[in-house]
Amino acid sequence: MIDPRPAFDALAPNVKGALILILAAFGFTVMVTMVKLLGADLPVTQILLVRQWVMVTMLLPALRKDFPGLLVTSRPDLQALRIALALFAMLCGFTAVIHLPLADATALGFVKSFFVTIAAVVVLKETVGVHRWSAVVIGFIGVLFMVQPGTESFSFYGALALAGSAAAGFVMVVIRLLSRTESTNTILGYQAIGVGVIMIVPAVYQWVPPTRIDWLLLLAVGVVSFFAQKANIMAYRFGEASVLASLDYVRLLYATLFGAWIFQQWPSWKTLVGAVIIMLASMYTVHREAKRNQVLVRAAESRPNQNN
Repeated sequence: MIDPRPAFDALAPNVKGALILILAAFGFTVMVTMVKLLGADLPVTQILLVRQWVMVTMLLPALRKDFPGLLVTSRPDLQALRIALALFAMLCGFTAVIHLPLADATALGFVKSFFVTIAAVVVLKETVGVHRWSAVVIGFIGVLFMVQPGTESFSFYGALALAGSAAAGFVMVVIRLLSRTESTNTILGYQAIGVGVIMIVPAVYQWVPPTRIDWLLLLAVGVVSFFAQKANIMAYRFGEASVLASLDYVRLLYATLFGAWIFQQWPSWKTLVGAVIIMLASMYTVHREAKRNQVLVRAAESRPNQNN
């Protein structure tokens, strides 16, 4: 059997990151497809509960090494806020996936990058220039084109998808704050366990006995989520964020194909036009962020060492 590792090791870092990210995007699309299938029979709370505890189980070997130090945090307020925002984002996002065509829900999920910009201004007091604000405005024009507020085409679930994206954007900013004082395992552990514990009561109250196929899909959602997240993290360790961010939009292609194949749902031309506007504006936002970071690094390197 041919070992593919030497060929992979010989690739450029950005190429390695791109290949892994494309695989992660496929995994995320498979996960939301299974959530959509399960949503026809089971409540979202039940799906989310099983998903979280499957992921916690798979994290146990890593978490056990740091336990009980894993639960030591200097920012319990931010940990609680992160859990609440993540829970809201997942509930809204999963509900939207179940009731919207996969391509629509996926495209609206990309709006998260604009909410990251807004949250950075509100929470971190970052200064955002006219270029990034323009990208945010153009991105939301794409959103309006997709969801059509005030018309018969408007969907409550489209609004839910946007609300979930907003919460996810704020989660990213809270993680930036937490990463200043907390370890990665502490941040991951609090979120995984916190959401899983909170979901116990509503999930048990709404519990619907799963069929054998449902159980297989529920377990698969957790397993695929775990490996997709690991692959996503690994991709960004190899490649540059400014290069990889644009490739993440391959999820829309996967979602369109899965939606047509499994659910016989093709995106409308309004969805496609709106999605293109959102993707272009989001890629420009990432480009400006990368450029800004490069300028900051060069400026820092040009300063004399104050310790000499």
